[in-house]
Amino acid sequence: MIRAVVTSIVLLGLWWVGVSIFAPPAFILPSPVSVFETLSAQWVSLLYHAGITFSEIVLGLICGTILGVGTAILLNSARWTTRYILPVVMASQALPVFAIAPLLVLWFGLGLGSKIAMATLIIYFPIASALNDGLRRADGQLIDLARLYRATPFETLLYFRLPAAMPSLASGLRVAATIAPIGAVVGEWVGAAAGLGYVINQANARMQTDTVFAALLLLIIMVVLLRATVDTLLDRLVHWAPRTETYL
Repeated sequence: MIRAVVTSIVLLGLWWVGVSIFAPPAFILPSPVSVFETLSAQWVSLLYHAGITFSEIVLGLICGTILGVGTAILLNSARWTTRYILPVVMASQALPVFAIAPLLVLWFGLGLGSKIAMATLIIYFPIASALNDGLRRADGQLIDLARLYRATPFETLLYFRLPAAMPSLASGLRVAATIAPIGAVVGEWVGAAAGLGYVINQANARMQTDTVFAALLLLIIMVVLLRATVDTLLDRLVHWAPRTETYL
């Protein structure tokens, strides 16, 4: 945390020095002082929009986690599931998010539904992929122990392979918590009446760059807090496994 604060202060200082020396137009690059003044003046409005975006991110993270975990378990429940379900999972990630965002808005409307669906789609694959990899790499000695106790395939998956794959799931969740805002913000860009993505889109059209930076600052703070919360929860739930640095 201390290192993050120091890094932030250094970057802000470099930003302020660069603006002071080169003096670019405010609509191209505003000064940090201008951004914080905008943040202070529009605090109530920006906080309202940030709350909407944060709710979309959290709900998308929950839905994506449930869907990803369910898919990974299904992929490892029988041999035939990999042949038929895995191509569908891969195809879901082959579609550019900007291409399907208008469709999701058309199907789920301009409200929270389309943004949650987009966030779920972004989050789904890292979790499903990480847990699927962890289940497939389960320690062979655990499988031998399950056979010794004459466990059924479902019992082997539930009581032996799934606990062993929890560190992999934790890594996937950490990545998902970092990239979760992408889906919500893209959905707000395409069509929304509220949210930080909506604010950024509207401010950018009016060349209000200071408002864009203020909204981005709030988005960064949300991502950092969400990632820290996920890290804390996972450290308690998967305390037997050392944390794997994902740098995401």
